[in-house]
Amino acid sequence: QVHLVESGGGLVQPGGSLRLSCAASGDIRSNNDMGWYRQDPEKPREWVASMATGATARYADSVRGRFTISRDNAKNTVYLQMNNLKPEDTALYYCRYSDSWYHYWGQGTQVTVSS
Repeated sequence: QVHLVESGGGLVQPGGSLRLSCAASGDIRSNNDMGWYRQDPEKPREWVASMATGATARYADSVRGRFTISRDNAKNTVYLQMNNLKPEDTALYYCRYSDSWYHYWGQGTQVTVSS
């Protein structure tokens, strides 16, 4: 199995920035896809961004131009740099790992955007 630990969430004012981190450990395949999803009580779980090994980043339209996903493959860590945050970005952010056989979820890190 793969264990995912998210960090970096918090409370930020509109227009502010946060960087989320997701560290993966365990039985990690060299070819995998890692990404971020988010969910709040008023919305279904929403895909935010993802980046597979050897591939370019992909983004949801709602965050394109504001968020940047990146990977440090040597550390099995994926990041989500979030700029120009808006109240609608408030959610519990989940990291996801997937490979050809399995997928795993982290427990989430809370991001709250409020004045």
